[in-house]
Amino acid sequence: MEQGSSGLRRLFGEAAKFGAVGGAGVLVNLGVFNLVRQTTDLQVVRASVIATVVAIVFNYVGFRYFTYRDRDKSGRTREMSLFLLFSVIGLVIENGVLYTATYGFGWDSPLQSNVFKFLGIGIATLFRFWSYRTWVFRALPVREEPVAGGTPAAGERTRQRVP
Repeated sequence: MEQGSSGLRRLFGEAAKFGAVGGAGVLVNLGVFNLVRQTTDLQVVRASVIATVVAIVFNYVGFRYFTYRDRDKSGRTREMSLFLLFSVIGLVIENGVLYTATYGFGWDSPLQSNVFKFLGIGIATLFRFWSYRTWVFRALPVREEPVAGGTPAAGERTRQRVP
């Protein structure tokens, strides 16, 4: 039971860090989105895609160096490729919601655009959390190690992350 509760504690801690970076990323995303909409004549979904790309770059730095800093760093090319792949899928989810609202239902006032942009971010975030923690920022393997001072008693082993 103790290992289960510590695993749950780690998951909640990871989710909190993911949420902190993601929350800042949402502010970046919405800020850039509204700035681009106010200062250019770009269509709403194009402005949103630009904002999403800026947020993706911001989030990668936050996830790599804050949320998942203790995760495996050996395969950076693989990590960045997978991050980009899953981020693009998230971009399609996020902006698909906005596209549907804008062009499918004609909901394109600034308030409506922000609401559906935010909704799309929320749906895409669920996908991103699952994919990033499962495929991109993988946990280091756990290895069995004897207790200090000799071999453990029957059935006693400690678990430690491989550095």
